[in-house]
Amino acid sequence: MSAITSRDNPRVKRWRALVRDARARRKDGRALIEGEHLVTACLQAGWKLEMLILSKSSSGRFEMLAKQADATTVLADAVFRAISDTEAPTGIAAEIAVPAAKADLRRAKSCVLLEGIQDAGNVGAILRSAAAFGIGEAVLGTGCADAWSPKVLRAGMGAHFGLAIEEHANLAEAIARFGGKIACTAVCGGTPIKDADLSGRLGWVFGSEGQGVSPALAARADLRVTIPMPGGAESLNVAAAAAICFYEAGRGA
Repeated sequence: MSAITSRDNPRVKRWRALVRDARARRKDGRALIEGEHLVTACLQAGWKLEMLILSKSSSGRFEMLAKQADATTVLADAVFRAISDTEAPTGIAAEIAVPAAKADLRRAKSCVLLEGIQDAGNVGAILRSAAAFGIGEAVLGTGCADAWSPKVLRAGMGAHFGLAIEEHANLAEAIARFGGKIACTAVCGGTPIKDADLSGRLGWVFGSEGQGVSPALAARADLRVTIPMPGGAESLNVAAAAAICFYEAGRGA
């Protein structure tokens, strides 16, 4: 088990880049996950840890996880904080390989497609809900938050390890590749979601927080649904709307 005490170490610099820079993640095909929950979820899903990274003060707490990693590096506490994206690091992280394969939409029973959703918390929460309701394929178009950024990973709470995630996709092409029924939400004027036919192979399209689904993609939808809001709010947060849609579709399955 090697130990690193300098922030100038090349591996430390590389891990810091994986945390902070989407371009570095794309170039290397790697990401850094942080926290015991994400590391455990990764292992339970059968994923490989390229490197388990522990802080010196926490290394004794994670001996069992260290036995499941191919390699482990211990960092001085101050060095670990330099690669952490949290205010209070728990002292455990791991480097993982990011899958490069496209989502298998032609065989998918359901999928979710995201258009221009820039908020990392929203993207992560949608992925978490998708996994919870058995949607195995997620396609992110240009302009979405990076699915493998630390904030999206934290909000996803391990959902990434049970999903096929495709990024920087042409969403019109992805819809054609899916070939099933496509639904999108409308603030008003759509079919009330409780009355909508959500049966069969179903793909959901959700748009950006401010603009919603673009007219070009909305025109490709077979179904526009509206979530009634008797409380009088102008609209729902996109992640909350997605969770409601997934639930309703699953309830009628």
